[in-house]
Amino acid sequence: MTCRILALFLAALMILTACSAPAAPAPQSPEPPPSSSALEPLPEPPQEPEPEPEVDNSWTFDAPENHGMDPEVLADLHAALPNSAISSMVIVKDGAIVDEYYADGYDENSTFAIHSCSKSFTSALVGIAIHQGYLNGVEDLLSDYLPQVAELPGTKKDLTIRHLLTQTSGLEWYEWGSGYHNWEEFRSAPNWVEYILGRNQAAQPGQLFNYSTGNTHLLAAALEAATGKPLLEYGKETLFDALGMETISWGTDPQGVADGGNGVVISARDAARFGQLYLQGGVWKGRQLVPAEWVAQSTSVQNPGPGGSTGQYGYQWWIRPYAVNAFGIYRAPHGAKQYDAYHAFGAWGQYIFVVPELELVTVITCVKPQDSYAPRPFFTDFVLAACIPEEAAGEGGTAQ
Repeated sequence: MTCRILALFLAALMILTACSAPAAPAPQSPEPPPSSSALEPLPEPPQEPEPEPEVDNSWTFDAPENHGMDPEVLADLHAALPNSAISSMVIVKDGAIVDEYYADGYDENSTFAIHSCSKSFTSALVGIAIHQGYLNGVEDLLSDYLPQVAELPGTKKDLTIRHLLTQTSGLEWYEWGSGYHNWEEFRSAPNWVEYILGRNQAAQPGQLFNYSTGNTHLLAAALEAATGKPLLEYGKETLFDALGMETISWGTDPQGVADGGNGVVISARDAARFGQLYLQGGVWKGRQLVPAEWVAQSTSVQNPGPGGSTGQYGYQWWIRPYAVNAFGIYRAPHGAKQYDAYHAFGAWGQYIFVVPELELVTVITCVKPQDSYAPRPFFTDFVLAACIPEEAAGEGGTAQ
């Protein structure tokens, strides 16, 4: 009995000991090694692109004698200008403004309607639009962009961009010379495009030169249809802003189409930028804004024009040589010489002259109705006369 009690006691003691012993730790899975990606540095946040440096479009100013121009002749010019209808005149030589004149009430910030000089601006935008693929080329049919032309009778459906650029559309128009003009009828029409397209076909397209602001207005309408933008907006995006033209505005017809042949209003200095751009082959501050080939084609003879002293015609530019003292206001001290030139030309005497041989651009604006040719002697008989020929410079002149 005693042995049985002792055995029970020992069994109970063993059970108690086992219950009070600490539990063995549960086996744990080993931690995975750190991945290679966790050891790599975090990628750098993307860097903002460096903004392009702002182009300085301000003009350079310099004394004329530093650019081979006689300051005494320019002083005579300033003495003669107050007796004329000229409101502003800016002379740029070698890329610097060397002389400028403003009539009383005007200054470098004044803007002027340059009338048909606008045509040369529209031409530049045609060249850019071809380069950008909005137009295929000058042989494109007008009906490609103005579908209503395809429904017109006769040969109107054959009109091309080239016919409009060269003033050879053949559409009946009376704007050049004396006699009856349909200008007021055109400008008072409720729809200018319809009015132009409604004119009789007086000659086969491409056959005859007949100067017409209506032709250029059709170019503007085609450009706006091709680009889907107002002409001024397209011009600012592709050309005017890059040139630093801060003053330009552009009138429109009753439907809001830019007045491509007559509507630009601009300061003389900004007009000179346009002339300087063409002098430089379409390049401005290192950028090719207008294709060089387009500049060359536009300022090369495409047809003989109307005859007479205005010149031959390119793509909305006039081409002709100008001789010193050609019109007899002033007899220059350096003798006569002739220079090849081209120019934009507007009613009442608006001009942008470009003379490549001299690296010369001259802008003239006039605000009063007058003979459109009246300002030309101030260019030939003073500005060209002030340019000292190399042979004269070799005899003590101040040519650069």
